[in-house]
Amino acid sequence: MTAVFPGLAEATYPRHQLHGTERAWPETNCHTDLFIEILSTLGREPAAGLGMTVAQDFEGDQFTFFKMSAADLETLFGIEVLELSIYRPLVDHIEEQVARGRLVLVEVDAHFLADTAGVTYKTGHSKTTIGINRFERDGAKLGYFHNAGYFDAEGADVEAMLGFGSVPTPVLPPYVEFIKVVSPGLTGQALTDAVVARLKGHLARRPDANPVDAYRAAIQRHLDWLGSEPPASFHPYAFNTARQFGANIALLGDHLAWIAGRTSLPLDRAIALCAEMTASAKTFQFLLARALARKRFDALDASLDSMARAYDEAMASIASALGMARAEPAVPLLRQAS
Repeated sequence: MTAVFPGLAEATYPRHQLHGTERAWPETNCHTDLFIEILSTLGREPAAGLGMTVAQDFEGDQFTFFKMSAADLETLFGIEVLELSIYRPLVDHIEEQVARGRLVLVEVDAHFLADTAGVTYKTGHSKTTIGINRFERDGAKLGYFHNAGYFDAEGADVEAMLGFGSVPTPVLPPYVEFIKVVSPGLTGQALTDAVVARLKGHLARRPDANPVDAYRAAIQRHLDWLGSEPPASFHPYAFNTARQFGANIALLGDHLAWIAGRTSLPLDRAIALCAEMTASAKTFQFLLARALARKRFDALDASLDSMARAYDEAMASIASALGMARAEPAVPLLRQAS
């Protein structure tokens, strides 16, 4: 069986601490979680690559599905993420790239991923990305990164997931990328300096309007839609709103803590505010579920307002610590409308 990292196995794989079960959001989204574990396996520190979290926005129907920046991945860690064109059976390309020492990232249906048992496995359909480390066509054996861990699979699930063996080749191939290691990445002071520089760049492009206030302005429209939907709609909605904001802010706090541990930058207040918003987002998700069940939404605005003001202060504190001119909080949309 060909593998990029031959020694990996589900039974003995150690999760990175950013996926600790004690965390408010032990999983974030499939892409960021995947790269946290891949970077850790490559011997790089994932917390150094999370500067993009400072630029999260509210996109009208969801908070930004945050991903590690391609430029950060190459600059800091020496890896390129390149699209893989699928013109032959998918498994042919997987075999080729894995044999060349490259992890293959494939969008698959979580319906066939046993690690999603109790959520999607054999019960629903959901697009997600896995990072293939090990593949054997005979016996349909697979070793892959997904979400917060590393897993092994074999048999009919693997054939259905990748479209080979007894399963007809899909008409449209999935979106596939591969990871190419182009350098050993930065270490020591060079890494710290580059991380701070990258964070300044991400902060400079953060949204002009406070994203939590932007969500406050849109939430009634969202609630009108949710109120007419079946209960099953709550999970994907919460995933793309409360969870994406809360998990993103949690990782921002981890990123700032990594920098604070290696510099004299005064980031303690911003780190504390990130922790506060992380917990508040978790509470808001519970409040939202309760509000939908009771059809009473009066407690939601105060919860969002508290998070929005903490966001203002956190962004101003980060900008001040970095010596950037843009230290004023973003202007809330609700104030613009008044």
